[in-house]
Amino acid sequence: MNQHIERQATRRGLRFTLNGALWTLQVLFGFFFAGSGFGKVLLYDDALYAAAPRAVAWYAAVPQPLIVFIGVVEVLGGIGLVLPAMTGVRPKLTPLAAAGLTLTMILAAGFHVVRGEYELVPATVVLGGVSAFVAVGRWKLRPVAPGAVTTAHVVRSVAVLGALALLVFAPTWYTMTNVHF
Repeated sequence: MNQHIERQATRRGLRFTLNGALWTLQVLFGFFFAGSGFGKVLLYDDALYAAAPRAVAWYAAVPQPLIVFIGVVEVLGGIGLVLPAMTGVRPKLTPLAAAGLTLTMILAAGFHVVRGEYELVPATVVLGGVSAFVAVGRWKLRPVAPGAVTTAHVVRSVAVLGALALLVFAPTWYTMTNVHF
């Protein structure tokens, strides 16, 4: 009898859930998109923009304001993958953020195909596919119910924003402003 209980507990502990998968992807890709976007936002600085094509070739083909705009979209989309669902305040913004990131990646893939940068297409397809999965998952399959703003939600949100600032934004800013391409 004890073996049966242990097997059930083990299965429960290793059980794959759609909600768990969605949360994992939301956090990982939220941080990724926010960080990637923040690097593009920093290109508002003319000196950084002038040096950027040495590190990322396609930057030379895109006007500075468009790169900054794409960066803002990615930062807001990355934050939107996490915060609305985490706080329960307007959680329908999470699948909308994911859908916006999916569209951004579809456009990026098309841009890279037109430029003949085929080596960049798989990454944009994966990023777009994951974003689409989160959009569908949070819109139809496992939506997050709206909830009241609580102290715990606010603390978690501030912790996520603090983690973004310390783990993503600060290193990106430091690298972009102190490393010469």
